[in-house]
Amino acid sequence: MKTQALLLAMGIAVAAAPALANEELAKKNACTACHAVDRKLVGPAYKDVAKKYAGDATAEAKLIEKVKKGGSGVWGPVMMPPNGAVKDEDVKTLVKWILALK
Repeated sequence: MKTQALLLAMGIAVAAAPALANEELAKKNACTACHAVDRKLVGPAYKDVAKKYAGDATAEAKLIEKVKKGGSGVWGPVMMPPNGAVKDEDVKTLVKWILALK
């Protein structure tokens, strides 16, 4: 409850807090070197990933594996390197956040 009050006092909508936290998690793990929320960089925009996998019940598991192991061919020839050093819980949080983007 204190966190919500602090966020409101700072003018940040409480509903936006998880999104901000997950974007910070993406920055912390260097995901934003290749990805942005709403535009293609080296890799696809997170919103494009969410759109591509909308309605796919297996998307979360597929993307967790893709983030951990890396790969190429889905979005073009540029390979996404493996991210084995990123904590499993962080990968899961990031994938859930990405899939929830509209």
